[in-house]
Amino acid sequence: MTLIARLRIILNDVDPQPMRHIEVPLKIRLDRLHEVIQAAMGWTDTHLYEFRAGDASWGLPDPDGFYDGPMSAKKTTLEKVLEETGVRTIQYVYDFGDDWDHSIRIERVNDAIPGMIYPRLLKATGACPPEDVGGAWGYEEFLEALADPDHEQHEDMKLWSGGSFDPEDARIDRIVQRLELLAKEWTPRPRKPKAPKGTT
Repeated sequence: MTLIARLRIILNDVDPQPMRHIEVPLKIRLDRLHEVIQAAMGWTDTHLYEFRAGDASWGLPDPDGFYDGPMSAKKTTLEKVLEETGVRTIQYVYDFGDDWDHSIRIERVNDAIPGMIYPRLLKATGACPPEDVGGAWGYEEFLEALADPDHEQHEDMKLWSGGSFDPEDARIDRIVQRLELLAKEWTPRPRKPKAPKGTT
């Protein structure tokens, strides 16, 4: 039976605080967990990322090997990280300029529900900040400008964010859609049976 990890992901230092409860296979590779977090939070996957647990880190290693960066996220799984580090909370940092710091808490591990497709969203609250807004501090300034029609940057921020932005709206339908696309992409396709020899 496939084991499933229930994760609670929060984006630290942001108010209102975005939170996602998701379920993923325990054996998910970290590069795929990165894609799940991007989809669940609402990021656009246009920056570097890193998982951190204990003294270890995983992400995209330096292709030239010039510095001791993170280990490859493609070469380990969530299950291995838990076994090797003993932690129950993993740090996920996205965009080393804005430094979006997420805490991923492994709440429980259960058997998969027969017929259920993973990854799946259980609950979501709070909007994902706009990409390249300037980190937690920039996001706070952005929300202030957006909320105050007399703010000198109000119109600019309104235009930049596409006209409307609700910090409380997690856009759940969009998250579900993005996770379903990942699940579909990762589901092994059934092999076509080979035709017996001598038939056309």
